[in-house]
Amino acid sequence: MNYLEKCFKKDPNMVSREIVDEVILVPIRQNVGDLESIYTLNEVGARIWELIDGKMKVSEIKEKIVKEFEVTSEEAEKDIVEYLQQLEEIKAIIEG
Repeated sequence: MNYLEKCFKKDPNMVSREIVDEVILVPIRQNVGDLESIYTLNEVGARIWELIDGKMKVSEIKEKIVKEFEVTSEEAEKDIVEYLQQLEEIKAIIEG
């Protein structure tokens, strides 16, 4: 299946918190004191995280990012796929 046709949802074991102007992901399945498991998202990453809802396809997320940020469709696709793969690796999102 083409990656752009996939749909992801947030893993319930990962929570996000907005602190000042940053979004931070914290796994609740591990010791919260483990700082290596806490992830800070930049503005674009936070927006992608916000758009992950279990219904929207990666291609639809890409379209929104292209409209909202100064980025080409090609750059957005490459970066979003890379970013989502990283979120999969840390078990922040699951396909579904």
